[in-house]
Formats: sequence, C-alpha cells, structure tokens
Amino acid sequence: MSKVIHVILSGGVGSRLWPVSRKSMPKQYIPMFGEKSLFQLTVERSKSLVNSTLVVGNKDNYLLSQADMMRAGVNEFTEIIESAPRNTAAAIAFAAFASQPDDILLVTPSDHIITNEAAYADAISKAVAMAEQGNLVTFGITPTKPETGYGYIEYSGNEVVSFREKPNENTAKEFINSGSFLWNSGMFCFKAGIYLDELSKFEPAILEKSLRCFEGGVGGLLPETQTMLIPSKSIDYAVMERSEKIKVIQSSFGWSDLGSFESIWEHWESQGEIHRFKDNNCVVGSEKHVEFLGVTNIVLVETSDAILVLAKTSSQDVKKIYERLELEKPELVN
Repeated sequence: MSKVIHVILSGGVGSRLWPVSRKSMPKQYIPMFGEKSLFQLTVERSKSLVNSTLVVGNKDNYLLSQADMMRAGVNEFTEIIESAPRNTAAAIAFAAFASQPDDILLVTPSDHIITNEAAYADAISKAVAMAEQGNLVTFGITPTKPETGYGYIEYSGNEVVSFREKPNENTAKEFINSGSFLWNSGMFCFKAGIYLDELSKFEPAILEKSLRCFEGGVGGLLPETQTMLIPSKSIDYAVMERSEKIKVIQSSFGWSDLGSFESIWEHWESQGEIHRFKDNNCVVGSEKHVEFLGVTNIVLVETSDAILVLAKTSSQDVKKIYERLELEKPELVN
C-alpha cells in the first residue's frame, strides 16, 4: 500500500473577502469557525486519514501555517515555501518532487469548509483506491444551487466528460437541471509519479523549471529568481483538462470554498448562528450595535480600518474593490 500524503495548498489571499482577508492574514488563517481557522480545520479533518502532511505555502504566510499546524496537533510535517506564487501546477509539482513516485498525494486547498466528515473519509478512501490504479482523481461536489462562482465538471459515473468554466446564472441553471454536472472542488488525489509524468507530457516547461527551482531550494525555501521563470498555470489547465487518466468521485459531503460573503452567510445560516443576522441582513466583524432599516440581504463588514457594505448578491464583485485598492491604497490590502 502506498504512503498517503496530505498536500495542503495555502497560497491564496481571499480577495473576495476583503477587508477581513488581507495579504498579511488571508482568509484561511482567520479564526472565524469555533475559534478555529479554515487551515486548522483542513489539517484536523484529514490527519487520521493520511500518513503524513506536506504544506506548500509562501514566504508571507508560512509562519501562520506553522502556528495552525501546532494548534491542530501535527508537530511533524514537510514544508515548501514559495518565494512567489506560480499557481497550482507548479505548487503540486514541488510536493511531488518531495515525495516518492508511488506516494499518493491527497491535494486540498486550505480554505474550504467541509461538513459530514464520515462522507469525506469515504470519498478519500475511494479516491485513494482509484489513485492506486494510476488514475488522476478529482472530487466533484453534488451541487445544491446554480452557483456562478464555481467551475463545473460534466460527468458520467466516474468518467469526466468535460470541465466547464464558471458559468453565468442561466448556464448554471441548465447545468443543475441536466443532473450531469458537479461542482469542481479543487481537490485531487494521484500518485506523485503519475502527476509528474502527465505534467511532463503537457507542460514540459513547467516541469523542468519547477524541478530546477526545487533543487535550488534551501531549508524548504525556494529561490525567487528561479521561481519567476516558472510558467504560471493551474493544474486544471495544465493537466486535468488534457489527461486521459482523469476520474471523478461524486462527493456528498457538505462543501463550500467560503470564497465570498454570500457563501459565509449560507454557512453561518446552515449552522444556526443566528447572532450573525439581523432583519435578514448579516454582520461580519463588527462589535458595535448595528441596526438596519428598509434594506434586506445586506452584508456589513467592519475591521479596524475599513467598512464594506454590499448586497449579498454582489459578493463575487468584492474582488474588483480589492484589485482597485491594491493600486490606489495598498496599505488597505496588506
């Protein structure tokens, strides 16, 4: 039986959750869930299902990762620190270089919420069995609504028919009504050697430059000059949408990438956290007394230096504010 390694990707900044999520404290490290962070919950839910843990992070947040690993009770783990983000194809290649070819990598983001951990464990078990047979396995989530913020997987059984980009609302409704689409969770399971073989086939430049960068690393920290030479491409575009070894596990566990205030609203609502809501509006971060009058489906977000007020349905567009402030007032996103 191959060794199973949990590869945690922790490089995102959570721009759609500004002003709560910042470069110095991305959403995965904010203790908003029973005084635990999403990163800590990610570690805890998988640690009994795997043999070891490997974290791929960046130079700005690796100390936050270390602290949450300790809080999760995992004192021994491998750490790869990127000097600059080069997307997931390279990040996962680094993890594969640090592993044996037959090791099975369970790759997950660090900023998702998952409920029904028994169903999660069952899905992992099935994925590991498929990965043992040389497949590249992705996890598809049974959709609960026509979500426009997620990519979709068209499927038949365990076979992937196609990958689809984030759709508009009408297309998302068509996907849901067809019954043949799953949400793309961004979670994967495969042998390290199989992934590198496929990466070599489709994106040899990413493989070559990632390997050179990895070999130049010192103490887990990768060199910036060589890092910047790596083409930036996601695993979806680089490998998963092109390989003939793809399989999908239809997963029934509760899942959200918590990438927007709308998804946080829905999660808190499902957990019965009624103290977060007032008159069908949601308050995030504020310790002040808040009143709403004549409005509904509004999210009010407060931090020490910023206030954001948005319609719940505009949650995906917060990223545009983040990107503008990054140019105009970078101190508000750092």
